[in-house]
Amino acid sequence: MKYAILGAGGMGIQYGVLLQEFAHQQVDFVDTWTENVEKIREQGGAYVSQDGEGRHLVPINVYYPEEYAGDPDVWIVFVKQHQLPEFLERTAPHFREHQVVFSAMNGYGHFEKLAEYFPKHRIYGGTALIGAYVYGPGDFNFTGGAHAKAMNLCAYDEHDVEEDPIERQLFADFQAATLNPTIVRHFLGMCLAKIVFNSVLNTLCTMYQIRFGEFASHPAAPILTERLVDEAYGAAEAAGVQLLGTRESEVETIMHTASIAHPLHYPSMYQDLTRCRPTEVDYINGYIARLGREHGYACPLHEFVTQEVHLAEHAFAIHHPDIAAKAASQSVELAD
Repeated sequence: MKYAILGAGGMGIQYGVLLQEFAHQQVDFVDTWTENVEKIREQGGAYVSQDGEGRHLVPINVYYPEEYAGDPDVWIVFVKQHQLPEFLERTAPHFREHQVVFSAMNGYGHFEKLAEYFPKHRIYGGTALIGAYVYGPGDFNFTGGAHAKAMNLCAYDEHDVEEDPIERQLFADFQAATLNPTIVRHFLGMCLAKIVFNSVLNTLCTMYQIRFGEFASHPAAPILTERLVDEAYGAAEAAGVQLLGTRESEVETIMHTASIAHPLHYPSMYQDLTRCRPTEVDYINGYIARLGREHGYACPLHEFVTQEVHLAEHAFAIHHPDIAAKAASQSVELAD
């Protein structure tokens, strides 16, 4: 199948490059980050490293939404939640009835936006325990080798995979790309399980500007994880959502990922914080807290952590006025 990646950031580049190099699929990239697009074009591709080593240039095709003229079978979407509406609006003239869309973005809210452009039976969701870091425009690092990658795949309307050759082909291509996919049946439970995961590692590591492994090495890491996971599961249970695993298995997954699978990884939320860009905490811990409120279950820990991250954003901007000024100027350029 032919793929087009919306969002040539860390995760978009990783999915696209792996599909191109290992699954031998045709892949295009569509992005709105001007510096990134121009740098990739200037150097003839994207520089890619694996755990900080083996940096090499991978030739890729990248386009702005308005100039893209391709007709992919599958759109893969990796865009920041707050940027998604504008990105979809700019790309919408290229959407066709025969196409499907897949996304494994962090947080929750993007599938409702995708459903404004694609019928539900042509939307596929996923969650990814796959690390990527953006050094700068056109320069990316993948963390954790093929053995450390894992992802889930599920049809948005939960239809049977046996009746869907497209989902089976997606699975085969992701498998060939060393992304280690698993097909699951409960869409919302799949999504919420990843949100719970991110509500611990992404949020706490961002607040304290540390790697996953540095968090795991602290003696209080297990109890902090247990408390946030327990409260999140309580919100899910109040909402009638069955997650993929138990509280205990989720804690085990988080600690294993932090200490064994991806100890060198900085979360994407940290990358946003240190570039003075808005984080996605409102779509992660904030979503858990909102889900609890809507079903009569208080989530004081997730409410508190959400505001703590916003305070961390504020503090970082105070201590790094040069970075804050650059981010503000880029926001003005995007608005124009």
